[in-house]
Amino acid sequence: MATMHFELVSPERILFSGDVQAVLLPATEGDMTVMSGHAPAITTLKAGFVVATDHKNHGERVLVRGGFAEINASGVIVLAERATPVEELTPEKIDREITELQTRRDASDDHATRRGYDDMIGQLNEARAALNF
Repeated sequence: MATMHFELVSPERILFSGDVQAVLLPATEGDMTVMSGHAPAITTLKAGFVVATDHKNHGERVLVRGGFAEINASGVIVLAERATPVEELTPEKIDREITELQTRRDASDDHATRRGYDDMIGQLNEARAALNF
């Protein structure tokens, strides 16, 4: 099966750079799988897991909280607002982030902003449940 280049970048560091067979993205329009030959696209990302699978079906899972993905002829580039490899996640880290989002939500009087924070909190709770914390 054909491979493509995948790069996952957060503000702090490059989390992954290499050739993969497929990348699962938590796109705001719905989860999508990208493989070699995918049509070019740019999509926004919601909180969720980016999963990159190599030719031996080994996967790299990273929890992202927002960002963008660019799909082009040479592969996929993810620019994440925040990203943490699964190996570095703890229930305490996720709970801290949820508390931070709740504080921001409570400080806002704008209904749309509060709804956006509620969505992010829900997505992090789903991620926490998926990790069996």
